[in-house]
Formats: sequence, structure tokens, C-alpha cells
Amino acid sequence: MKQKSIILIDGSNFYFKLKDLKLHNLLKFNFHKFTKFLAGDAQITGITYYIGRIRTDGSQKSLKMFKNQQKLLSALKKHNIRYSFGYLLKSDGVFHEKGVDVHMAVDILVTAYENLADRIIIVSSDTDLLPAVKKAQEKKKTVEYVGFSHQPSLAMISKCKESRLLKKEDLVKFCQK
Repeated sequence: MKQKSIILIDGSNFYFKLKDLKLHNLLKFNFHKFTKFLAGDAQITGITYYIGRIRTDGSQKSLKMFKNQQKLLSALKKHNIRYSFGYLLKSDGVFHEKGVDVHMAVDILVTAYENLADRIIIVSSDTDLLPAVKKAQEKKKTVEYVGFSHQPSLAMISKCKESRLLKKEDLVKFCQK
């Protein structure tokens, strides 16, 4: 019987790690191939992309961000990827994402307690997820941390049963021209 996997992607974390590698055009990123790569021969039972919901305040910047987010959500939908919203809080002119890690932690726990998958693949370096990771592993779920070799989370590596660090070469093949 094939192992069942669920893939949870912290959108902001993912975007900024790709941006560091100069690969940040998410509209041309092939999420379908990427998630297949992460799951290997396991059956994927769900993929969720977590993101802060952009609201427009009438400014050109917020309108542009909103339109780009709508394009990204359409691209995710095409790849059969669910998305879950946190929110963006503007403080001193800078946007901060809030609530995303809570949604991810709840989904980790729901997956473990409702036996929705054997493996939980987390693409996030957010250590706020560690209490949920610990509980999922106590429920005999394999939790795999997927991070980036240029900025790994040592805490996630040490607390997750498995970990994989992606290099730029691993990611380039998912960036369409």
C-alpha cells in the first residue's frame, strides 16, 4: 500500500527563500512538479499553500500586490493546490503576515489526529510549528522538514523525523521560462 503524504507550504517563507536565490517568480513556478518531487512515490492526499490575504487600501502598491496575489491564487488552483489565508498587518508602513503558522499547526494536528496521511511534509522554517510537529510524531506520523540549504532551520532539522535541504539546482527545474 502506498504511503499517503500531505504537503504544507508556508507561502511567505517559501517566496522569500526563493527570492534570496533569485527564483521568486511564483507565477512561473511549477508547483505540480515540485510537489510530486517532494512526495516521491507517495500518494499526495492534500497540498495547502498558506498566505496572508492582501486587502487593498486604495494605494497603488496595495492594488498591485492584490492583483499579483489573485494571479498566484489562480495558478495554485490550476495545480490543484488549496490555499489557506492568514492576514497581513501593516505596522510602520511594513506588512507583517499573521495567523499563517496557526493555520499550519492546526492542519498538522488535524492530519495526525484524523489519520489523513502517514507523512506530513512541511515547507517552512518557522519554529512556531514545533509543538504541533512533536504531537504529530507522538501520533506516529513522519514529519519531514523541507528547508533551504542557504538558510536551514537547525531546530526544525533536529526536531523533525526527516529533513531535506533544497539547493538552487534542485529548484531551478521547477522555474518555467
